Amino acid sequence: MTALEVADWRRQVFALYERVRATPDPAEGHTLWRTQRDRLFAQHPSTPVMEADLPAFAGLPVEPYDPAWRFEVEIEEAEPAHFDFETGTDGVVPFDRLGIAVVPGVGSLDVWRLTSYGGGIFVPVRDGLAGTHGGTYGGGRYLVDSIKGALLQSSTTSLVLDFNFAYNPSCAYDPAWACPLAPPGNRVPVEIPVGERYFGSY
Repeated sequence: MTALEVADWRRQVFALYERVRATPDPAEGHTLWRTQRDRLFAQHPSTPVMEADLPAFAGLPVEPYDPAWRFEVEIEEAEPAHFDFETGTDGVVPFDRLGIAVVPGVGSLDVWRLTSYGGGIFVPVRDGLAGTHGGTYGGGRYLVDSIKGALLQSSTTSLVLDFNFAYNPSCAYDPAWACPLAPPGNRVPVEIPVGERYFGSY
C-alpha cells in the first residue's frame, strides 16, 4: 500500500465516525459503522485483511447492537502512569495515563493520552472472552483511538464508551502490524458479548 492509500483510509474512517456521531439513534449509527467498515475491509487498498484471506472475506463478525452496553462516563483522576509501546515502523509510542473511567457492571478502565506527535486519547479493553474460541481478540479491542478517528464522545468532559463499537486492532488480521494492546489497567474479568468478535481468520 502507498502512503496516499493509507491517508485515504484514515480520511474515510474519520468521515465514518463523524457520520456515526451525527446519527441520533446509536443503533442506526452502529448499522452504518458495520456496513461501511465491511466495505472498506473488502475493497480498500489499505485493508488490513491479508490478500490471501480476501476471497473468503464476507464481513466482520460484529454482534447486534445492545443499548445496555453504551455508557457516558466522566474521566476520574488517577495516579500518574506511563507505558511505552515499541513498534517496528514508528519507533517507541509513549502513553501517559490521563485518568480512569469507571463503567457500571464492567469495572475501571485506564484512559491513556498519546504523548507523541498528533496526541490523542486511547482506551483499549480486554474482557473475559479474550482468547477463547469464538470470543474476542486475545490482545484486546479498541473502544477509543482518537488519533485514528475512533471517538464517540459528545462533550469535552466525558467519554462515550459504547462497547458495541469495540473493534479489533489491525494485528488481529495481519501479524505484520504492531498494535498497542490492552495494559493491565484495561483488562476486566467481565465477558463483553458485543462489538467485534474474533475467529482467528478472515
